[in-house]
Amino acid sequence: MQFLKNLFGGGGSGLSSSPSGDSDGLYMYVRGTGCDEVVRVRINLRNDLSETDDGKGYFVHKLARGPKCPRNMDVTVHFDLRRNIVEREIDGGQYVDAAAYQAWIASQAPTEES
Repeated sequence: MQFLKNLFGGGGSGLSSSPSGDSDGLYMYVRGTGCDEVVRVRINLRNDLSETDDGKGYFVHKLARGPKCPRNMDVTVHFDLRRNIVEREIDGGQYVDAAAYQAWIASQAPTEES
């Protein structure tokens, strides 16, 4: 997982290390075009990946949509044989970082009335 942090480190990477106890999960955060909602997408590195036709890597395709944004986001990620990300694409949105996801979650919490 450190390789992923090094490869995609910095703001807006859209990647996060897995929560404690989830060593197979890779989390990406995406925001739909025209929406402020941020959606967390989990990729199971052991079960979700499909082998490429040439046998030189893996890929996964996920459809993401949050309850507040009506548009689908097509997330496609390509991996090498060691399951390291080599390319990622998103149609209908953009990758954001975990901090943007946490900020969006916090903004949805009910506020106390004075």
